[in-house]
Amino acid sequence: MTQKSTQNAITDAFFSLHHGLPRQGPGSDATTRALLALAGELPARPRVLDLGCGPGRSALLLAAEAGAEVAAVDLHEPFLAELRAAADARGLADSVHTVRADMGELPYADGSFDLIWAESSVYSIGFDTALDAWRRLLAPGGTLVVTECEWTTDAPSEEARAFWDAHYPLRAPEENTRAALAAGYAVLGTVSQPESDWDEYYGPLGARADAADPGAPGMAEALAATRAELAMRREHGAEYGYRGYALRPAGDGWRTRPEAASGADRAAVHAVNAAAFETPAEADLVDALREDPAAWLDGLSYVAETATGEVAAHALITRCHVDGAPALCLAPVAVLPAHQGTGAGSAVVRAVLRAARARGEHLVLVLGHPDYYPRFGFTPASAYGIRPSFEVPDEAMMALALAGPPGAGDSGPLPRGTITYPAAFGV
Repeated sequence: MTQKSTQNAITDAFFSLHHGLPRQGPGSDATTRALLALAGELPARPRVLDLGCGPGRSALLLAAEAGAEVAAVDLHEPFLAELRAAADARGLADSVHTVRADMGELPYADGSFDLIWAESSVYSIGFDTALDAWRRLLAPGGTLVVTECEWTTDAPSEEARAFWDAHYPLRAPEENTRAALAAGYAVLGTVSQPESDWDEYYGPLGARADAADPGAPGMAEALAATRAELAMRREHGAEYGYRGYALRPAGDGWRTRPEAASGADRAAVHAVNAAAFETPAEADLVDALREDPAAWLDGLSYVAETATGEVAAHALITRCHVDGAPALCLAPVAVLPAHQGTGAGSAVVRAVLRAARARGEHLVLVLGHPDYYPRFGFTPASAYGIRPSFEVPDEAMMALALAGPPGAGDSGPLPRGTITYPAAFGV
């Protein structure tokens, strides 16, 4: 057999182990109901997008108990066929509509759904990528419910870390919460899935593995991977688990975009910074950074504008270094006095951070108010071994580790050492 045909046989064997199982990941109807309760009040017939639905246990519950019209998305057609049969049997065929699609390339317009649901499926594109990609699909007031596997101990064993690093590197709950905040969501609540949720998945899967024919094409490899997964849970299950997050985009209502190259935009950015601060120093700093090719990064000067097109806020990210390694610095952030306290500043900061993440950058630093910037995921830079070359309160010098775009790979550990700012900062 060719390498491709061998891999296809293993994939087919893997799916044959899972077809007909009640679940394709840890979960339970009780957990689905608990997560649904966190989503808050929904319209009378909510529009729901169930991503990575598998055979559709959650889709069926949402249709039956929330009165939802569910678009159930999965790439594996046999799972969708199972769901259609189950929906027909329960009288829910008019409420559940199956769609064969990639959850990373969804064929829907902005604002199409009141609720987006992803149980045990976000790993296929990654937590951070999903939060960025799916936000546009939520209608005003809409909610994203997603479960993510994460560490439940501060010191996972070498065996558990090696296993998960090879499959899907896990993070601590605090890191996932910071990622959600940085992506512009409010956390409505979380649910830790109990051990019984794993039993509902692994019990039937283990029985299916025991009954499988190891001589079938690809089955020996599929069984080995399955049994390794079961053994990892049996021996190290106290070290990791699933948590469900109910998230809602922070309501800012502002339109954000990169600064245009036009003179009008430059003048508006200068005016915002001049009006927001007591002296023209910040406005002059932006102008000086714009003329420094080693510092200026096209596409990382962002504005927020009103419905009439008035530039109301500005946020700038430029290049800095940490002991010679490239990093980013966020400064300045400015809002016209008439629009301060309206969310314009938060909107433009989140937008420029999303743009930095999309570029594949990995570290942003900010010197700012410790009561403001943590909402975007910033924490004290000293925890990363990063410090400025001048004296500032520890809590005011903050860092945010960014995840790169799909396919960017792991950048390795963040740099440690002293920050070198562009010359225009004068430090």
